[in-house]
Amino acid sequence: MPELKTGTHNLNYEIIDLTVPWAEPLETILFHHGVGANWRCWLGWAAALQDRYRLVAFDLPGHGQSQPGDDGITIEAMVQDALALADALDCAKFHLVGGSVGGTVALQTAIEHPDRLLSLTVSNGSHVGGGIQNLDFWQDMIGCQDGEGEGMGAWSERMMEHRFFPGTLSEDMAAWYRAQQASADPETVLALLATLVGTDLSVQLPDMAVPTLLMHPDSSPFIDVPTMANLHARLPNSQLRIFPHAKHGLPFSHAGECSQTMRTFLDGLNG
Repeated sequence: MPELKTGTHNLNYEIIDLTVPWAEPLETILFHHGVGANWRCWLGWAAALQDRYRLVAFDLPGHGQSQPGDDGITIEAMVQDALALADALDCAKFHLVGGSVGGTVALQTAIEHPDRLLSLTVSNGSHVGGGIQNLDFWQDMIGCQDGEGEGMGAWSERMMEHRFFPGTLSEDMAAWYRAQQASADPETVLALLATLVGTDLSVQLPDMAVPTLLMHPDSSPFIDVPTMANLHARLPNSQLRIFPHAKHGLPFSHAGECSQTMRTFLDGLNG
């Protein structure tokens, strides 16, 4: 995987470019995953999008092949990471997709840099971090410096219950996702949690005009449907779709449906 040094973090990223040669102008979709995942969680989206769009995804610090950062695990630092990657790929404008904390980063990017975005897609993300539920077990279970926690394996197992209904994934898919979560850097995971909980974008949202697609599960234990409905109401140029029988792992468990929903949204923007 190529590596980009953004000035704050070293990010490993991947480019999938299978666009047909007559797809002009070439547009790029940049994917920003959430806590515990890595860039490969978006692979199920490729089939619906790769003929028309260059797809770029990266590993957050402390996830996948990206090393943990010494500091700078903030929403603002992650906004700058995304823009640095777009600049490195010569993308003056691009479509941005964010899942969970990646959705919050994507919203912040759209607020601060609307001139850089062709569109925004947020999956199971929140604009009010303080309203996210069921986070109490993270610190105690992960432990980190005090060494008294149960560890990342136990945290990952607990998170699987919050992300997926039983039977939603095949055994191989579930095992892969469980392993990715368990391999994430624990201090980075807790730093991401801290910066997310401290974020509130409510006041800034009504001025954001970037075309936005909001996709949300009906049963996320972290972010309820009313919170997403509130986000939708605050965004003057947004669409909302709620997916039934889905939890917080929506972008992975429902990759085909999510990506097709996004393709329809983008086709509408392109007339």
